[in-house]
Order: sequence, then C-alpha cells, then structure tokens
Amino acid sequence: MKILVTGSTGQVGHELQHTLQGLGEVVAVDRRRMDLSNLQQVRDVIREVRPGLIVNAAAYTAVDQAESERELAMQLNAHAPATMAEEAKRLGAILIHFSTDYVFDGSKDGRYDEQDPTSPVNVYGESKREGELAIQAAGIPALIFRTQWVYGLYGKNFLLTMLRLAAQRDELRVVNDQIGAPTWARTLAEVTAEVVAQGRGQDLSWWMERAGLYHVTAQGETSWCGFARRIVELSQLPRKPGVVGIPGSDYPTPAKRPANSRLSCEKFMRTFCPLPQWDAALERCMREQPPAV
Repeated sequence: MKILVTGSTGQVGHELQHTLQGLGEVVAVDRRRMDLSNLQQVRDVIREVRPGLIVNAAAYTAVDQAESERELAMQLNAHAPATMAEEAKRLGAILIHFSTDYVFDGSKDGRYDEQDPTSPVNVYGESKREGELAIQAAGIPALIFRTQWVYGLYGKNFLLTMLRLAAQRDELRVVNDQIGAPTWARTLAEVTAEVVAQGRGQDLSWWMERAGLYHVTAQGETSWCGFARRIVELSQLPRKPGVVGIPGSDYPTPAKRPANSRLSCEKFMRTFCPLPQWDAALERCMREQPPAV
C-alpha cells in the first residue's frame, strides 16, 4: 500500500515519516510539492501517487494570525481536506486527518467527548471544524483525530520556546487558567502507525466500521504554566528560572483560547490502543534528544 503523508516538514509529519516505515511505501510531501492553497495541485499529487492511505498532517496552525487571514486558514484547513476526501473517494482510499480541541469553546466543566457539540471561539477552530465536516460529508473510510498542545523536537512549539526563554530569563510568566494535555508529536505518530498496522491487510469495511471522530491526546492534564514548570525541571540548564502563573487576561492574544481543553480519549483507547501520560511522554522526549537552546 502506498501511504501519502502531507506536511512532511511539520512536527507530526516529520515523525510520521519514520513511524510508518515498514507499513507501506511512504511518500512524504511538503508544501513545495503539495501547496494546500492550490487545490489543483492537491488533486494532481494525489492522482499521481495514487495512495491507498492519505495521512494529512498538513495544516494552517498560526492561531493568532488566522484572525486576520481567515480566507487562507479556510483554504488550508477546510477546502484542502475536502479535496483530499474527494480524491480519496475516487481512488477508494483511506484518509487519516488531524484536527484540534479548538473546535470547542471550553465552557464545559468536564472532559469533552466526540458527541459534544462544537462551538469554536476563533477562526482557526472554525476552519478545522469545517474541515471535519467536509471529510465526514464525503462518506469515505476516514479517521479524524482531534489532538491538542502538540510539541516536539522540531519546528516551532511551546517546548522549544520555553527552553529558549528559560536560557535567557530569570523568570517565566505563563498562563495558568487554560487546562489541557501536552501531546508529543511522536506520540501522535506512533499511535497513528499502530492504527495503520491494525488495519493493514484489512478490507475497506474494517476501516468504515471504525471511521469517525476520535480524541487523541496524551493522558492527564495540566496548565500551560504546569507544562512550563515541568519543562524547566527536566531541562539541563545550569541555572533554572522561576515559573510564575498568570491569568490569560494578563497575556491578551488576537485569538481567544478555550479555558477547558480537556478531551476524553476513551473511544480511541477502547477501539485501538492505550495513550501515555503527558508527563511521561515529555520526559521521554527530553531524555531521548535534549533540544539545543
């Protein structure tokens, strides 16, 4: 089976290129070969590769910038996945797509499950929700994995930002009233590979029976401040700064963030495989290859 991985230079796409090896012929493309703003190019690449599985790790992820680039965010996060779903249907292919906790408004007291109504509070969340709806409307064997707070050793993310700032400052002031689960890009890639391994050699009915929305994050919960504290604790910095919690109102951003981003992943774990605790995954990440600061 040919596996087309989009967004190969992104955090998750980079990891997927390694975890999917041995499960099929992996064809990884970056923005230079498949620019999601060019829907004809999206079609052309898929028709050229003719994959049996498309794993879409490409997206517009500049949450604040999306507020002033609505059209571009919609093109990359909604229209491009819709085009991928159309082409997958034409080929009889499977689609795995990554979405976000930002489809919710954060007002629920407990954890969100897949049946909860969506109500995005920013353009990024709206664009990702439109992508979900388009894929679902295509009626194909598609798995949509909602995740959150993705970090890793590559690209731009909270982990690398905190390590850089921690090396420069005596104190870090970090928001403490937004709750979620930091999720290592490697974790997402590994569990995606496990799903593909389980479905390898199965016919499309196996995938159709399991098609739909899944919440896929590390387990447990913390605030951005708690995440930052743990990063500093695990770092190899000779001098470690203090980490002070602040309310989100003290750090205004163009895009509103949901206060509660806790997702229930019981459906995914019941259907496919376990998910690690967030702090254990972070420790493994930093122990395996401590990023340069």
